Amino acid sequence: MDEKPLIPGIGLGKTSTGLVGVDVDHDSVPKMITGYQALLDKLAASDMPLDAQYRINVEKIARYRIAAAQENLDDPEKVEELCNCGQVEELVIQADNEMIVMDMYLKNRWWELVKPVEIEYNPEDADGGHGDIEWGDSPDDEKK
Repeated sequence: MDEKPLIPGIGLGKTSTGLVGVDVDHDSVPKMITGYQALLDKLAASDMPLDAQYRINVEKIARYRIAAAQENLDDPEKVEELCNCGQVEELVIQADNEMIVMDMYLKNRWWELVKPVEIEYNPEDADGGHGDIEWGDSPDDEKK
């Protein structure tokens, strides 16, 4: 018999997420893969530019989580450790919620509203451009 023994609270022995309204789902890892792949598919079919920051961020997160899940199909605890964003049941919910956000983002074409920002940074500025006020000094100290 090649079956692993059930360990209470781990893997198939998990009986509670400890979260109100979030039931244990022993199929969460495959559902994660499906959910995050659906996000990637929707982005691929959209007209959102490849350089839109939202698209870049969602693609990176989705690809990472899909890889973590595929490499650890039988170890949800390892998936949770690698993703570091909750239990696998929560990661499924996050994918579902991201789909809702993505639908709004695509419908409203919000990437068109994002304007490029020019950031000035002078690494030569020893105080970071804050003038002569040292950290820890309060404006009241000058009045004394």
